[in-house]
Amino acid sequence: MDRDVEKRRVSIITQIDPHSFKQLPDGLQLSGTDGENKEHDASGHRRGSRKLTTTLNHLALFKDDDIIPSNSHATFFSPYVTPGPGERAQSEKKKANLGVMLGVYLPTIQHILGVTMFIRLFWVVGIAGVPHTMILLFLCCSCTLLTSISLSAVATNGIVESGGSYFMISRNLGAEFGSAVGILFYLANTVATSMYLVGGVEVMLLYIFPNLTIGGEEVHGDTSVWGMMSHNYRIYGTLFLLLEVLICAMGVRFVQLLAPISLACVILSILACFAGGVEKAISHNGLHVCMLNQQLLPTKIFLPEHAPLNDVCKYCIKSEGLSDDFCQNETETLFCSHFAAGNLKCINAFPGFNTTILASNMLPMYMKAGESMPEVKADVGLEVYQDVDTTFFVLLAIYFPAVTGIFTGTNMSGDLKDPQKSIPFGTICATLSTSFIYYALAILFGASIPGPVLRDKYGKSLASSLVVASLSWPSPWVVIIGSFLSTFGAALQCLCSAPRLLQSIAKDDVIPMLRPFARVTSRNEPFLGLLFTAFIAELAILLGAVDAIAEVLDFFFLMCYASVNLICALHSLMKAPNWRPRFRYYHWSLSFLGAFLCFFIMFSSRWQYALISIFLTMTIYKYVEWKGAKKEWGDGIRGLALTTAQVSLLNVEDKDPHPKNWRPQLLIMVNGHMSKDIIDMRSLSLLRLASQLKAGRGLAMVVALINGDPGKKEDKKKANDIKIGLQKDIDETRLKGFAKTLIYFKDQVPGCISALFQSVGIGGLKPNTVLMNFPKTQGKHQFSEKDLFAEQLLKGSNSEYCILIAKGITDFPSNDEKLRGNVDIWWMAEDGGILMLIAFLLSQNKIWKGCTLRVLLIANSMKGNTEVMQKQFEKFVYLLRVDAKVYIVDQKKPSDSSENLPLNTDFNSTFDDKSTQKSATNSKEGYNNVAFTKDKDEIQIDLGSPYDSNDSENEETKCDINNTSNITIDDNLGCSHKIREAMMLNNIICETSNDSQLVLLSLPKIPKNKDQIIDSYITYLNILTMKLPRVLLIGGSGKEVVAITS
Repeated sequence: MDRDVEKRRVSIITQIDPHSFKQLPDGLQLSGTDGENKEHDASGHRRGSRKLTTTLNHLALFKDDDIIPSNSHATFFSPYVTPGPGERAQSEKKKANLGVMLGVYLPTIQHILGVTMFIRLFWVVGIAGVPHTMILLFLCCSCTLLTSISLSAVATNGIVESGGSYFMISRNLGAEFGSAVGILFYLANTVATSMYLVGGVEVMLLYIFPNLTIGGEEVHGDTSVWGMMSHNYRIYGTLFLLLEVLICAMGVRFVQLLAPISLACVILSILACFAGGVEKAISHNGLHVCMLNQQLLPTKIFLPEHAPLNDVCKYCIKSEGLSDDFCQNETETLFCSHFAAGNLKCINAFPGFNTTILASNMLPMYMKAGESMPEVKADVGLEVYQDVDTTFFVLLAIYFPAVTGIFTGTNMSGDLKDPQKSIPFGTICATLSTSFIYYALAILFGASIPGPVLRDKYGKSLASSLVVASLSWPSPWVVIIGSFLSTFGAALQCLCSAPRLLQSIAKDDVIPMLRPFARVTSRNEPFLGLLFTAFIAELAILLGAVDAIAEVLDFFFLMCYASVNLICALHSLMKAPNWRPRFRYYHWSLSFLGAFLCFFIMFSSRWQYALISIFLTMTIYKYVEWKGAKKEWGDGIRGLALTTAQVSLLNVEDKDPHPKNWRPQLLIMVNGHMSKDIIDMRSLSLLRLASQLKAGRGLAMVVALINGDPGKKEDKKKANDIKIGLQKDIDETRLKGFAKTLIYFKDQVPGCISALFQSVGIGGLKPNTVLMNFPKTQGKHQFSEKDLFAEQLLKGSNSEYCILIAKGITDFPSNDEKLRGNVDIWWMAEDGGILMLIAFLLSQNKIWKGCTLRVLLIANSMKGNTEVMQKQFEKFVYLLRVDAKVYIVDQKKPSDSSENLPLNTDFNSTFDDKSTQKSATNSKEGYNNVAFTKDKDEIQIDLGSPYDSNDSENEETKCDINNTSNITIDDNLGCSHKIREAMMLNNIICETSNDSQLVLLSLPKIPKNKDQIIDSYITYLNILTMKLPRVLLIGGSGKEVVAITS
């Protein structure tokens, strides 16, 4: 095949002439679809032209030439989901072209009408009564009918390829949920095989060949978990499973030969039941049973071994032998007195259809295990009793598997001539037909058979005969053989489809451990998958009872049905553009109701199993997500998340929040010198610090600035590599945020950063705090870093961001450390309490939780009033609800070493190369004096910039701290005063906080001139914070306030 043809994305549906909109003949292709692309130049590059195309799926107006050749005039109508290469190859194989009847309706009927209908429906009617049975059937049938409607909507929304229901679910739910639900559906088919086989064994051992029972017929009632009858079910179920594996190994064609025979027997059995109800009402020749008051007696205690069942009434008398059976144990006086006082009678067990019997079966008779009547304990050897606890929801769980099988049509989608027409019509008709049959049979049983006989689950009062078979006409064997063949046929269907479903999952390659099951034999049979399916089915057979297996089976099917309903409902509510089902009877409310019914049945019957099934689904989901499955499938869950995010963003007003609701939304600026293979410790440590502030529950956006050309491929690849590395670092530090890279030209730095700060975020969800590293003052990138830092600081201040600068970032703790000591907050200006808020957020993290917060204020003890100041500030901190201690630090006279420090010292050489710093902005008004006392003689600390705002505009007063060789201590320039002040404050801070784990300082006022920041301000901050291992410089924007009110 031509290389260009392989590159193109080809629609597999019928091609349409774009001018006439008529179907093109098979094999005819429009111009431009032959794969010959002549629009490339000699260098092999495309000429860059784009052609107008339309696709039903993506509504793409323009596509590149390597997708659609430039001379193409064809219009491709893509399906709802784009099949992968495997599906396209499969679709090219010859199909069976089955219609509605043979392809969907009859297979679905056969799958639904299983053994449960024959061996449990009459018992459900007897226990629950006719009204409750109607409600039970309504819940079950409504669940499957609503799911069938949702299934029809999906089938008419696009092509359903081979893979059937799994293909449909996975392409709508996405790889993760699709795989999870696909595995559950596979397990449902596998466990259903076990249920049908064990049901067949029950029919065989109880009603066909009872003499084959290991241990004899007397063990028929021993149905406990480790009872002998349960072992019989396990042994014979395993043998039947081996037989069916051999049949399936012969190929699907052989299975299809047996399917019509099985279905014909089932239909004849149903007709025989209705015929029996009418015939018994006319002839009145039904079998009789013996009752003691309202309790049935098993025939084995009074009927001779070889006596015919028609002679029951001859032996239903209070004989001496029967009396001895009830009274032989002197301790069982209750049963003896019950027998002596009771009335022994023989009644017609099958009077035929009449209203009297129907009226007597209206009330429910729920019982516990071992009871013959509600709250009446039975003599298990002499009376018919219940072997399980019965409630409405227990019966619902036991009977629900009888209505499953609605996915049979979609499983055969690869062999259907027109799946979009056959699946909806065939599935819904099959669901309605089987529902009608169940309702009719329930009324027939309730109106033709007395309640005590209906509650005889195993037919002990009828010499171990199947109750339904005894009702039928012309012979009980019609129903017995039909029920047995129905189990065998349904088990074959499940055992044949389950390995193919597993192969479809494995072929998608979203679960690596399933890859071996994608292989098939030369006859296209998944033999390895068949063996694995047989193994799982054997595990289910070991449960040893139809009822126990049915309760497990429910939840696999119900999770699949609930998922299909949720898919359709989400697509409708999210108004997905590609969700356009043509099925006219669909509405999203029906899907939601179907999903609700599924979950209701799950949690009402066995909430433990429901939680396990949901946990299993989520485990598979996370496994596929962990393995990084990336498939271009539809994703309803992602659509829900996007729509929810959209609604939430629209509800967040695009204006400043109330000050007391302010929380840090971080914009984290990192350098662009990293790569996806090289870990930059400064950036990684900054991300760790951001994650330690996550108690604020704010947004985090990480931006890396990269010097380059956005139009060059190598620069774009570098940016992508850095973004991948950033995302890995974000995940490693457990920071909840997003990574972004921004490529800039050297001469576009101011505009680039200004645009970033103004436009970052969306709606009301945008950053309000900049977190950055202090630039390197020495090294390869010191000048570029200073330039970027100055621009970020200046633009952040102008954009009214709160600014956080971390110094010594590589010395900050990792997320695995736990610190002990002090976190010192040096309160030098009234800033709305932003220092307190940041300190509080850090203290909520496990790393800093063991540290003590200390608020430190500088005062002059010579002026007095320090005690009043401390008390007032302690009260303020108390009102802030922050657990911190307040200390007043005495302002001492600067030491000689500080006073006489030569100003021509190179300050940059005194700084630790490993430490990094960060600047932050303050409010527009600059620092205000701390006002917590009425005393006017309070210490006044002016921690402004090395120059005031007016100085920044005047070149004559500009102070260059880096060039201090010509300045002496006697100079009157403003910068010498600021240097002494910074050195003095640094000495005070170092003396008090030398052993502290972290120091938080208010950020001095930021100059308005970029050159002043680079030439002086950075060095000034270094002097202020030198010798301190970890420092956070924090400047508020004036918008954030730590409120003392609620």
